[in-house]
Amino acid sequence: MRYLSAVIACAALAGLPGIPPALAQAESGGWSMEVISDELSYPWDINRIGDMIVLTEAVGAIVTIENGRLKRYPVETSDPVVHDGGSGLLGMAIPDDFPTGGVAYLYHSYRTGSGLANKVIQVRFDGQSWRETAVLVEGIPGHRLYNGGRIAIGPDGHLYVTTGWTENGALPQDTGSLAGKILRMTLGGRVPQDNPFPGSYVYSYGHRNPQGLAWSETGELYVAEHGQSGRDEINLVRAGGNYGWPLVSGGETRPGMQPPLIHSGNETWAPSGAAFHGSDLLVTALRGNGLYALDRVAGALKPIFASQDRFRDVLPVGDDLYVITTNRSPRAQGPSKGDRLMRLSRRGA
Repeated sequence: MRYLSAVIACAALAGLPGIPPALAQAESGGWSMEVISDELSYPWDINRIGDMIVLTEAVGAIVTIENGRLKRYPVETSDPVVHDGGSGLLGMAIPDDFPTGGVAYLYHSYRTGSGLANKVIQVRFDGQSWRETAVLVEGIPGHRLYNGGRIAIGPDGHLYVTTGWTENGALPQDTGSLAGKILRMTLGGRVPQDNPFPGSYVYSYGHRNPQGLAWSETGELYVAEHGQSGRDEINLVRAGGNYGWPLVSGGETRPGMQPPLIHSGNETWAPSGAAFHGSDLLVTALRGNGLYALDRVAGALKPIFASQDRFRDVLPVGDDLYVITTNRSPRAQGPSKGDRLMRLSRRGA
């Protein structure tokens, strides 16, 4: 993207309020921000259907915004959505044929006899309501804080799903478990024949709490991942790769385990959504309070726009960038106040 490259190139070393030192390169300015809506409640995923923006809210609602009009729809599911801390209605994937079929895919938390779990479902929108039509995968281990939750349709037409480690150190390294993984499945919920582990949804393993999925123009998969006590990571994910958690993280290495492209050291980014805009990988940061771009040469995230908000996800549309914020930490109680949909535009564009 012609604008972001210039932003990264001219960033100077300076402190930004509310941004950890590992991210405090500078805000180079030049962006205007417009609040599209401040009526959101813990929004988690942002998509677009034509001129309509589509958001998930963790409590179990889908919000559409078109021509300045906001509509909120409950999602009818076979198991009630459970929003507790960081669990709830999280990721959403919308295929290109949605305008004709009305079918989309969701990731949500629900309660079982043994505790929280997550599932991937197919839903249909009839213009009046969103209703579950099929369960693709259920029984994904869940947790109040660590659920992964991002889903996206890859360039190969398959559905990719991130899952959390649930504070069970054995599960991310166990390819027989769906926890702490990137999963890959067909849109019908089947295991693709070319998955790296025969008969398994597991595409990669050894993840802690991945929440961002994005593919480059050449088809490479990048994943943004929460670390523990810092050590947040941006990973380039390969089929069958072991990304180390909980045996290694950050700059630690071990034979047979893949190191991250970059990590945050002892600071915390809390990266969430990720998207490519041209050749630029954009990453939203909850603790970093802003939108960043990966600078592979410098081995760092460089700031694009910062505020006091917790940035959850990003959607590029033309030269504009739409971002959503969730301003309550999943560790806190009560409502998430002041959550917004904002449009960032390059001044003078």
